[in-house]
Amino acid sequence: MDEPAASTDPAEADPAPAPGGGIAPYPVRTGAGTIPELPWSPGPGAPATGLEVMTLSDLRTRTAAHGQNPAEPQRPDFHQLFAVESGTLRQSVDFAEHRTAPGGWLWVRPGQVQQYGDLERAEGTLVLFLPAFPDPATAEAVGLDEASGAVHRHPVDAGARAVRLALDHLRFEFAAARTGPAGPPPAAHTQLLRHLLSALLLRLIRLPDATAGTAGTPGTPGTPGPPDGPAAPGQGRGPETFRRFRAAVERDFTRTRRVADYAQALGYSPRTLSRATRTAAGLGAKEFVDRRVVLEAKRLLAHTDSSASQIAAQLGFADATNFSKFFQQRAGTTPGAFRTTVRPPRRRQR
Repeated sequence: MDEPAASTDPAEADPAPAPGGGIAPYPVRTGAGTIPELPWSPGPGAPATGLEVMTLSDLRTRTAAHGQNPAEPQRPDFHQLFAVESGTLRQSVDFAEHRTAPGGWLWVRPGQVQQYGDLERAEGTLVLFLPAFPDPATAEAVGLDEASGAVHRHPVDAGARAVRLALDHLRFEFAAARTGPAGPPPAAHTQLLRHLLSALLLRLIRLPDATAGTAGTPGTPGTPGPPDGPAAPGQGRGPETFRRFRAAVERDFTRTRRVADYAQALGYSPRTLSRATRTAAGLGAKEFVDRRVVLEAKRLLAHTDSSASQIAAQLGFADATNFSKFFQQRAGTTPGAFRTTVRPPRRRQR
């Protein structure tokens, strides 16, 4: 069954209608109890294309110049593609620890919460791009709009050469745009960069996952992808029905957790949504929604000092009691116990 039992929680009730159909938007969350957002801010001299290529050394310089601490949690609103050339890059992405060795790649998507280890221990290239920069065909082919699950690859032999050549070409063209007027006109250059990024992403996404030896199902604890998150990238690309549902959940999960609300907003039956979600992601529609809510709750518990009541309000629960029951049923622990587990003692001190 997709539908939950009756609840007094307003988030389980029918939402107010939004103009033009769909689910009414939830207010934007702001304040000290939120995870720090990292907006798109290209460096000096970077062409205004929605794409930037830099070295990890450049990243260290930029974070220092802005007084940022890369070890603190941050939620970028753009894609980050790391290619490590020497040393080991350590990152935590939504509670999954990644160690990217030389020759390895890590793709972190917008909205994921990340923390760096020691940035001084790795050198390599970082490709940044806005979600709207790739062309629609590439976005569809690589599952660009999937909201969770970092892509970790360590290509070898021909695969390694192919992605390295694609990166080298992209890096060369980006540098050419910064150094002078030589080359194609700006509009043509933007298209060239877009095509080169497409080639890189398409080659990279076809490679085996660097964690492919781990048994289990993506999106569950101890396996690739964030614990309790939606299906990992590459696993959830399905029919249009599921893609629309996934986008609606990402937009409205703080407003409603009822599959019936999403079905009504999208013009499908709950049964159709459940079939499409099970085919594409391997789980029912209700579980898909609940995992997204649990993931966001874990992010807020781990990376903010918000109380259970504040988090409950941010996620659309009637009160802390409803939120705590929901969280414990699905995460197997209480919100307080989870926070104690994931936060080191120095962060719990007030």
